Amino acid sequence: MGFNNASVSFTRFKIADPVPDSLWADIPARLKQFAFMDIDNLPDERSWGWVNFDDMLDEVWRTSPPEKGHYLTFSLRLDTRRVSPAVLKKQRTLALREEEEKAKQAGQKFVSRTRKKELFEAVKARLLARTLPIPAEFNVIWNRDSNIVYFASVQTQMLAMFTDLFAKTFELDLEELTPYALAEYLAGEDISAKLNSVVATSFV
Repeated sequence: MGFNNASVSFTRFKIADPVPDSLWADIPARLKQFAFMDIDNLPDERSWGWVNFDDMLDEVWRTSPPEKGHYLTFSLRLDTRRVSPAVLKKQRTLALREEEEKAKQAGQKFVSRTRKKELFEAVKARLLARTLPIPAEFNVIWNRDSNIVYFASVQTQMLAMFTDLFAKTFELDLEELTPYALAEYLAGEDISAKLNSVVATSFV
């Protein structure tokens, strides 16, 4: 789901440090430096990086620039290969039985733990190579005036991936605007004492 949908779940961040004026001109180059890399023809399990907000298949921003007025828009794309646990278990069992038969014929009583590990990894790699990665897109909207950043996900794993890649790309740290932090951001630090004195209401 993204910001172009009828409804969206998102997380709001603020940039912790002042943004240097020299950064704005470098944004397109930095996005391309950490752009998404396709793994359709590679054996990798996962790949992630920035893509065009208007077209997740565009990793070089041919469709449109990231600048839209006083906003910057782009997306985090994550491609993941998944093999069904049931399929993986079946294929590993078949491979192990075949290996045990070979071991018997060679006069060995069992298959070593090291050989089992190699066998299981080979089975997984073979199945992954036959599986197309599943793409997912998470929109990003960055208000340059307020330095508030909106990310179209609330998943803990995705938030960690996003903040890490954002920091690596722009050399800026993000602070999540939780309800407490958002209240402090909107009303000023003077409200901190009042927020700390709030007592939770029990509806039971």
